Amino acid sequence: MGFKFGRGGLILVMVAASVVGPKRIIVGGSQNWRFGVNYTDWSLKNAPFYLNDTLVFKYDAPSKITFPHNVYLLPNLKSFLNCDLRRGKVIANPTQGSGNGFEFVLKKRKPYYLACGERNGFHCKVGLMKFAVVPMRRRHH
Repeated sequence: MGFKFGRGGLILVMVAASVVGPKRIIVGGSQNWRFGVNYTDWSLKNAPFYLNDTLVFKYDAPSKITFPHNVYLLPNLKSFLNCDLRRGKVIANPTQGSGNGFEFVLKKRKPYYLACGERNGFHCKVGLMKFAVVPMRRRHH
């Protein structure tokens, strides 16, 4: 809010604060979803995440020159820390990351544990393809 003095006296100028809505976030940024990127570091550098933000997982479809990837939603911290896929749920298969990528909306205020489950958890354990996010409520001023 500011004041301007014009010919006719005092004019009140109101500037509306822009309200930022949900974001579309490419997991891994320009590196996309691939083996060998530390996604825990990536998620910490890109925090905070907010309710209704969309995580976009982009990865090449399986071919003779690319390794397949997928996206698992793991049920709890212990499964996440151990890359234990047994109670996890596949939310994106190896072909869903191509093109515009697989989109996952953060709808609840709870921890989301996400990982690549390819090669029985090898990509999660050795390739660092896992991260956790807890979306926050967006504050409107």
